[in-house]
Amino acid sequence: MNEAILNKCEELMQKGSSSFYQAFRGLPSPRREAVYVIYAFCRMIDDSVDEPEQSPYTTYEIRNLFNQLEEAEGHFIWPALRWLFTSFPHLDKGPFFRQMEGQLTDLKVTHYRTMEELEHYCYLVAGTVGEMLLPVLRDDKGTDVAMNGIALGKGMQIVNIIRDVGEDRARSRRYVPLELMEKHGYSDQDWANGVVDERFKAIIHELKIAALNWFRIGMDCLDTYPTESAFAIELAAAFYSTILHAVERNDYDVYTKRAFVSDELKLEMLGAIVERYPMLTYQASRTAVS
Repeated sequence: MNEAILNKCEELMQKGSSSFYQAFRGLPSPRREAVYVIYAFCRMIDDSVDEPEQSPYTTYEIRNLFNQLEEAEGHFIWPALRWLFTSFPHLDKGPFFRQMEGQLTDLKVTHYRTMEELEHYCYLVAGTVGEMLLPVLRDDKGTDVAMNGIALGKGMQIVNIIRDVGEDRARSRRYVPLELMEKHGYSDQDWANGVVDERFKAIIHELKIAALNWFRIGMDCLDTYPTESAFAIELAAAFYSTILHAVERNDYDVYTKRAFVSDELKLEMLGAIVERYPMLTYQASRTAVS
C-alpha cells in the first residue's frame, strides 16, 4: 500500500475529529491505519450529504463505486479501501452499505418523532461504525461483542445530536424526538426560537441518560480486546462522554454555543486512563494532545 494514501486518510481523521484521532493514533500498525481508512470513508459519506458542494461524489455515486470496489478509481479512498479489506479479511461490507443508507436518511427524514426512530437512525450512522471497527480492533470477527460495538457507536451519536442541536436546526433538522418534547411541554415553536429553560434541560438530560446507558453497554467486555484496542476505546468513550459535561457547563445552551473538550482536560483523562494501562505507557504517550 502506498504510504501517501494512508497518510491522506490520517490527515482527514486528524482534521475531522481530534478526539477520535487522539484516541486511536496509539494503536499498533496495521490497526491504526485501518481506523484512519474507515474514518476517512465515513467522513466522505457524511460530507456527501451535509456538504455536497465540497464532496467529490454524491452518496449514490459512492455507493455505486463501493459496490464495484475492485475497479473503482479516481480518489485515494478506493485503493485505501482495497488495502483495508485485504488486510482484514473478516471485515464485512454490510455495515458500510448500512452507513450509506443511514446518511441518505438525512435527505428524506429531517424530524424525528420517537426515541425508537432516533435509535434506529443512530444505529445506521454510528452503530455501523462499531461493526466496522470490531474486526480491526480485535483478532476475531467480533461477533460475540457486536452489540457492544454497536452500543458505543449509538451512544456517541446521541452525544453528537445533543452537541449539534443548533447546527442541525440551521439545516432544518430536528433529531430531538417529538415524544420527548411533548413529554416536557416543549413545542416546535420553542425549538425554532431556541428556548433554553427547565423543560429543555429535562429533554437533554433524558438524551444524556440514554447516551450514558449505551456507553455502559459499549464498555462491557473490554477485557476481551487486545490491550491497545481496549485503551483506545476507553479513551474515545471518555473524550465523548465529557462533551456532556461541557454542555452542562454551557448551561445547556446547545443552540448558540458548541460544547467542546479542552486539550487540557483531554490530557487529564489520558493520564487517568494510562494509569490503568501501565504496560502501554510508552505507546499511549503517542496519543498525547499535541
